[in-house]
Amino acid sequence: MNEIEIFGKSIKDFFTSSMLRIALIPLIVTMIVIYILFFTAADFGISSLQEIAQASQNGEEIIIDENAPFYFVWLTYLIVFLFKYSFTASLAGFLLYTIGSIVVLQASVLLTLVVIGFLTPMILARVHRRHYSHLTLHGHGNLMSPLWVLLKSSLIMIILFVVLIPVYFIPVLNIIAFSFPIYYFFHKLLNYDVASTLLSKEEFHTIYKKESTAFRLRTLFLYFISMIPFITLFTAVFYIIYLGHAYLTKLDEMYKLDIPNSNLNEEKDNSQANEDKPKALENQKLLEDK
Repeated sequence: MNEIEIFGKSIKDFFTSSMLRIALIPLIVTMIVIYILFFTAADFGISSLQEIAQASQNGEEIIIDENAPFYFVWLTYLIVFLFKYSFTASLAGFLLYTIGSIVVLQASVLLTLVVIGFLTPMILARVHRRHYSHLTLHGHGNLMSPLWVLLKSSLIMIILFVVLIPVYFIPVLNIIAFSFPIYYFFHKLLNYDVASTLLSKEEFHTIYKKESTAFRLRTLFLYFISMIPFITLFTAVFYIIYLGHAYLTKLDEMYKLDIPNSNLNEEKDNSQANEDKPKALENQKLLEDK
């Protein structure tokens, strides 16, 4: 099965009534969480930051609420520094709104990935039952494995964000530098959720060793789709279906490669039995004659 066929089959599965119902879950959960976070941040956020920026430009003294979250305190000091000088004020204003929009967008992607991780077994069970019921699935991992992958990927993503800070000030490259850590998290989490649900460790290593580039290109393609504002809130289920088909197709091909050998062995055993049968009859006849 080629990539176009896999994609087409995934589209058809996604637009079934059962999958569309599941797709509403990450949409609703993520929107509720973002809504809560937005109004929580708004208490110390938009209006306060605007006042701080205006005060810093006018040279007024900045007073920070002692009960403000630590991230707000850091952001306040950064804004005071940037808006203190007219040279950096216009650039800071542009970056503040641009980066803020990007952060909200990327946060929705990351949150949706976490939510969809809990739904992955349900989604892939339906794909398996509909198209690959002849295959036996051997998922691997335990309850702690997804949490470990989530924590590990999050830590590496944060480290990458810090390491790439100097690149953020270079036009064009800053877009790539900001997206790379998030893509790393996106690929690791999505790939693990699907592979651990469908394959044993041995099956995963066998398939991924040969197809690692293809799967990275698939997740990169899905990541580009997720860059369309808030589309991931609804299409995350499709990501699972698409990667599920890709892995199950390779698993099916791997099993089929074993079938000819088993058939040859069966044919060999049958031919040997047919050869031995006349000899057995002949020996039985000799015994009867005696």
